[in-house]
Amino acid sequence: MLRTCLLLFVVLLGVTQLSAQPLIKISGLVADEANRPLQQVTITILGQSQSTVTDVHGSYHIYSRSKIFTLKYSLLGYNPVLVNVRQDKAGRIMQNVTLGINPNELEQVTITNKQNQLSNSITININDVTSLPSVSGNFESILKTLPGVSPNNELSAQYSVRGGSFDENLIYVNDIEINRPVLVRNAQQEGLSFINNDLLSSAKFSAGGFEARYGDKLSSVLDVKYDRPDSSTAILNAGLLGVSFSSKIVSKNSYLLAGIRYKNNTGILSKQDSKGVYTPNFTDVQVVYNHDLSAKMSLNLLGNFNSGTFRLIPESRVTEFGTLNATMRLDVDYTGEEKDSYQTAGGAVTLKFIPKSNYVMKWINSYFRTDEKEHIDLEATYDFYKGGVSGNQPANWGTGGYTNFAMNALTSQNFSSELKADQTFKSHTFSWGIRFEQKHYNDNLKEYSWVESSASLNQSPNFYQDNNIDAANRLTIKYYTAYAQDSYRLSAKTDLQLGIRGSYNDLSTELLLSPRLLLAYRPASNNKIFRFTAGVYQQAPDYRSIRDFNGILNLKQQAQRAYNTSAGLDYAFDGLGTRLKFSSEFYFKYLDRLIPYMIDNVRIKYLATEEARGYTYGADFGIGGEFVKDLLSYFRLSLMKASQDIKGDDYGTMKRPTDQRLNFSAYFQDRLLNSPTYKVHLSLLYGSKLPIGSPLIQRYSDDFHIPAYKRVDIGFSKDFLDDFAVKKSSFLEKYFSSFTAYVEVFNLLNINNTVSYLWLRDMDNVQYAVPNYLTSRRLNLKLVVKFKKSK
Repeated sequence: MLRTCLLLFVVLLGVTQLSAQPLIKISGLVADEANRPLQQVTITILGQSQSTVTDVHGSYHIYSRSKIFTLKYSLLGYNPVLVNVRQDKAGRIMQNVTLGINPNELEQVTITNKQNQLSNSITININDVTSLPSVSGNFESILKTLPGVSPNNELSAQYSVRGGSFDENLIYVNDIEINRPVLVRNAQQEGLSFINNDLLSSAKFSAGGFEARYGDKLSSVLDVKYDRPDSSTAILNAGLLGVSFSSKIVSKNSYLLAGIRYKNNTGILSKQDSKGVYTPNFTDVQVVYNHDLSAKMSLNLLGNFNSGTFRLIPESRVTEFGTLNATMRLDVDYTGEEKDSYQTAGGAVTLKFIPKSNYVMKWINSYFRTDEKEHIDLEATYDFYKGGVSGNQPANWGTGGYTNFAMNALTSQNFSSELKADQTFKSHTFSWGIRFEQKHYNDNLKEYSWVESSASLNQSPNFYQDNNIDAANRLTIKYYTAYAQDSYRLSAKTDLQLGIRGSYNDLSTELLLSPRLLLAYRPASNNKIFRFTAGVYQQAPDYRSIRDFNGILNLKQQAQRAYNTSAGLDYAFDGLGTRLKFSSEFYFKYLDRLIPYMIDNVRIKYLATEEARGYTYGADFGIGGEFVKDLLSYFRLSLMKASQDIKGDDYGTMKRPTDQRLNFSAYFQDRLLNSPTYKVHLSLLYGSKLPIGSPLIQRYSDDFHIPAYKRVDIGFSKDFLDDFAVKKSSFLEKYFSSFTAYVEVFNLLNINNTVSYLWLRDMDNVQYAVPNYLTSRRLNLKLVVKFKKSK
């Protein structure tokens, strides 16, 4: 398969003729206006991948593969400098540069640097987002290669972190908290996540132990920024699964980011066991505009519209399962259809004010409205066949039918207003913020389902599957939160951050206080950093958690609470011909007032009237580096155990639904030795089995499991304007800064990964878990081009 894909890739893109081309070496010194050398100044050659930084003496060396190019010198806190170079032949040149101070930015950089030094988070290499082979194409796919994140569904943008549920993760875009649709029950109904990959400027992720400035969730934080780009450009991304176009326009006092995306999963879903007519269409439009009103004040506007429609008219299904010694086959015939839709619209206005050079304030106001509709009207008749799948004649082992009906509609509105500030002193960075948020829900639920077989037409309803829900809920919740934290330099080697969050909501009427601590120590060698965190994390009740699986609201629910502690080590060293970074973290979480839940695909069914206590502990390890120049590769390993004990059920400790004991991921990139413009991008994911309850009994249980998740995706790319392409098309060089073609093979090994089960009975009243499989092997072609700025 690998050879076939390589051959197809070569035929598609053509064979590049290689010939020598001269190199130009640029050397020099970078200093400030007082002629003091500046270190860590980044020097890049625009349109090429070469970059370097100055040393402690301000000196640098860099090479160019072309004779006409532009050098960019940049350092946070200083005004960037562009130098145009034109040479007639290969050789060496000297280029000294002086950078002028930008006072306002310099203080903001000091704030940012201190916060980053004390942040228990991973900085994500956003350049990998485009090259990572991913069925969904969503940014969240790269999170599933990070330590502590459990992978089990390639179609979904939802993820579990260190034993937490999907609802325990915070997502921020430009400091604006993002919420997700509620009614989605299958990942095939998911479309485009909020984050537009082409507009990204930076992204950080914390799997736990995050600081007080972030909100009140139990598990993780993803902090994404759409900041000012270096230059104006446009990006087109077109493939078999969708298309996107974005534009970045930069002027002296403003910038505009705009992106539109369209996605269609028909080609992926048509390969699943259930045959029929699939119509999944997803669209997203985002606009960011920033204008500097003065030297001290700027205005930022963000607008978004996200729409998704999923329609399925199923016809039949054939699923083979079991073991080699006990093979089974399920044949299903359908009538009816399923149609789901959601639309999210809203935006945010942020006013940034710098009253003094060391003081930054932001006033953030946002409003989002989401309308979700779910219409399912399906009837099915099925036949079980035992044996004979690979033999002569299978035996019919029972018939039956099941019905699923749903007519659900949910409108949610979210308004928030927040004031936050950061100020630096000699050895302190002090931060504070206050926030008001109001959420309103209008929910109409009407659904029922039942299953019957030839042997059990009069079975009583079971806890998991048979239901009859008819509810109409109206709810408004107001939240008031505040935080304060101080990042303090104890010594040249030690930093301490202390913070506290306070919150109150008019639903549970609790005053919640959450102290948090982060201690960082760097030895004199400066290639290690030790971190210790401790804190309390409290997740106030929200509509999703207070709504029971039968639609009834528990208005007396209290906030969920976790006591977290962790210790970690980051270590940088030279090995295998590159600079490697090893990271490790050990953690323990004790949780009380947990709300237990069940997971069905990506739908969470809360047992809202129950309460549990539990614990999660484990260790995350990772190592990565540029084994090949300019291509980052990394390997991650996570070990974890997550348990809970539902109070009053007398059944003792059980596994949490996200108790995935072992996770391994690798993302490896390489170049073809004789044709370095051709790259290989390989993603491997393994997640051990997950517990799930069986409907044979009428209580919550963990007596069954979903098999281990195993997946290999591979991609091949060629950038026709890569720096290693010593012979380039003059036409492409004239109009494009990058022109890259991809061939991707999803699920290379064609492994049947199970996402959930359909529970049915045979003629002996034996109940079977019929697996619902995820995507099979699929080939994708993609083209990503970046246009040059028109002159």
